[in-house]
Amino acid sequence: MARQLRAEQTRATILGAAADLFDRHGYESTSLSEIVAHAGVTKGALYFHFAAKEDLAHAIMELQSLTSRGLAKELDGRGYTSLEALMRLTFGMARLCEEGPVLRAGLRLATGGVPVRPPLPHPFTEWREIASSRLVDAVRQSDLHPDIDVDSVAHTLVCSIVGTRVVGGTLEPAARQPRRLAGMWHLLIRGTVPVTRRARYLTLAARLERETGGL
Repeated sequence: MARQLRAEQTRATILGAAADLFDRHGYESTSLSEIVAHAGVTKGALYFHFAAKEDLAHAIMELQSLTSRGLAKELDGRGYTSLEALMRLTFGMARLCEEGPVLRAGLRLATGGVPVRPPLPHPFTEWREIASSRLVDAVRQSDLHPDIDVDSVAHTLVCSIVGTRVVGGTLEPAARQPRRLAGMWHLLIRGTVPVTRRARYLTLAARLERETGGL
């Protein structure tokens, strides 16, 4: 049992080191030797858990997927409307991105064209599906205009979130991310939510910005 725990801790340490380097330098510019040095482990320990750099990238994207799906499921169980759950999910993922390098690295891997091994879906595909299912329910709950194109809105939402993260990460400090995310939601809400429901969600976007503003 103790040996298994040490092995799990070593694996987590290696993944954390790889994620940190992938996030800061990119996948192609990071070598296994650099990961070994950053993790403070031997090459043997790394190869015991991961046969190649591609395995590290895949494991990071698996963690990213588990995190996003887990948070979405947790929010669905709290009794929020579907639109509120979706909004909270985006702000929750923004916070988690700043709490550790794994999600940031996963995004950089996804935008860098690193192949995703089936059956794991590409992160952008998975995020569109998560968004689409909640948007469909939001239409049923009369929180969105009944004639919106759900696929188009879900695609726009994912593109906006990814773009906000990538552009903001290059030009601005992380502390501005909640404001940019709230600004994105203000635009989407004004274009998709009926006037009678709009004030509620604009207020929610502002509150989530404040709550997430301590990044």
